Amino acid sequence: MRTLGTTITTSGEHKINIAATKPAAAWIEEGAAIQFSDATFGQKLLDAHKLHVAIKITDELLYDNAFNLENYIITQFGKALANAEEDAFLNGDGTGKPKGLFQDAEVGVTTSAASITSDNIIELVYSLKRPYRKNASFIMNDQTIAALRKLKDNNNNFIWQPSYQAGEPDRILGYTVHTSAYAPENAIAFGDYSYYNIGDRGTRSFKQLNELFAGNGMIGFVAKERVDGKLILPEAVQILKLKTE
Repeated sequence: MRTLGTTITTSGEHKINIAATKPAAAWIEEGAAIQFSDATFGQKLLDAHKLHVAIKITDELLYDNAFNLENYIITQFGKALANAEEDAFLNGDGTGKPKGLFQDAEVGVTTSAASITSDNIIELVYSLKRPYRKNASFIMNDQTIAALRKLKDNNNNFIWQPSYQAGEPDRILGYTVHTSAYAPENAIAFGDYSYYNIGDRGTRSFKQLNELFAGNGMIGFVAKERVDGKLILPEAVQILKLKTE
């Protein structure tokens, strides 16, 4: 989600103004007075939720290891934080963690998981308003992809378009497909994910705690960050909901 969303760094609670009403054009007579309407705006707030990972190891393990254990721990901490972020950015309920994309996006199509068709995917694409389709792509789980790769259109052609060039993504109906292990199995997202804003409060920190567990002959390591995420414009992403029957 960090590669698809919009990431900003904040020093405090960040307010984002969203238009609540859209201006409308009107015809007037030549020389007549221009009529002004009041524009109204809502606000979305990016706060900061604390995410951390911590372990403790023995002095002997740290100082007697045959490879650079500290760098290994830092690398693994980074992966752990990234996985927790991805899960929250997609599924978070907003309580003590970011609000996930699949929680805030609009449901455009609903169908049975057992009877999904290529027509359902076409309906999902066109349920998204035209301005957002230009930069739109799919996000789904690997198991969902396995089902979609079997679908054909009315001309008996597979709607899945595999990439034959290195660095090029697979596509469905001409749109890029992104996969995530944390994408729910009962939903497919399609939209412009630049409207998902990720707010980093400062930078990620890493500390080695030499004294805290010294009496036990151990050393602690802690990595933490403060971050929030929110879909600022829900209409920019549509969801195909797969019901289980």
